[in-house]
Amino acid sequence: MQKISKENGSVFCGKEAWATFNSKLSELDPSKVFVITDTHTKQHCTSNFQKNYSYSITPCFLEMPAGESNKTIEQCIPLWESLSELGADRHSVCINLGGGVVTDLGGFVASTFKRGIAFINIPTSLLAMVDAAVGGKNGVDLGYLKNQVGVIRDPLFTLVDIEFLTTLPEQELISGYAEVLKHGLIHSKEYWEEAIEIDFSNEVLMERLVWGSIKIKNQVVTKDPLEKGLRKTLNFGHTLGHAIESFCLQHEGRKALLHGEAVAIGIILACYLSAERHQYPKSLLREVCETIQKHFATPTFSKSEIQEIIDLLAFDKKNDRGNVCFVFLSDFGNHIIDCKVPTEEIWNAFEFYNKLKS
Repeated sequence: MQKISKENGSVFCGKEAWATFNSKLSELDPSKVFVITDTHTKQHCTSNFQKNYSYSITPCFLEMPAGESNKTIEQCIPLWESLSELGADRHSVCINLGGGVVTDLGGFVASTFKRGIAFINIPTSLLAMVDAAVGGKNGVDLGYLKNQVGVIRDPLFTLVDIEFLTTLPEQELISGYAEVLKHGLIHSKEYWEEAIEIDFSNEVLMERLVWGSIKIKNQVVTKDPLEKGLRKTLNFGHTLGHAIESFCLQHEGRKALLHGEAVAIGIILACYLSAERHQYPKSLLREVCETIQKHFATPTFSKSEIQEIIDLLAFDKKNDRGNVCFVFLSDFGNHIIDCKVPTEEIWNAFEFYNKLKS
């Protein structure tokens, strides 16, 4: 079993992690156990959970609708009400079994119910394993605006079991892959080169990549838990990526993009701007573009759509005094944070991106 041990926010990975999970539940001795799932994970992931769960208290399952569009405060209300009606108290524990929407929203529900009850995350998607497993960010969207309301509070621990990845459609695996690529770019050439040799059917490789991403993110958030400096590097590709995701969510004529699909586009844009502003190697820019185009759909955007996306940057949660703050790179692991970018340069980045298919 691979593990990161901390007072709160420990991560356990591998089949042996289930024994640790059951042991820690016994130590906690909760009054009740609740499991938050969504409609997809309830159907596909509860069997693996139940065959490995051996604690004496029978868990009570609470279900929410699946999808990013349901990561809202409105979906929290029935969960809070169910916890109250079923007798949850401050000694109860909430287990969030699902992808990033479930772990984000479930962590927020637990962190705010009775001013905070204990929770455990069991991520079931690649995105949640490599991104939400570490860092303690919990929250909801505000309409189509991403992650506007929330708290930073660690789970008791996170359990990562690669077997859950076998339940995912290919599109969901690819969505999570964007975060793996991002970790390579912000961390090291070695991890990037391992990441671009992805094989979703190779369980050993996938566990190694997942654990590598978890360790990279843990190193960052341990040094900067409240995102005052270094942790901002985890937002590489996300400033424009979140704006693109929000834009596609709010436009009926546009196909909604999964988080990782939008971030992949954001990574291309961020790498281009890094090359223009900070001498990021053009050869690496080409490699990033080719890798993302190989795995991800890269839809183009019209001038009016680009303007709407740029307008959405005003709502980015990382803004400072009205300024949009970007993260750029000069090479693997060499970060430049809190960068202000003229609108004209963002337009140039989109022009470069749109031309990739020509």
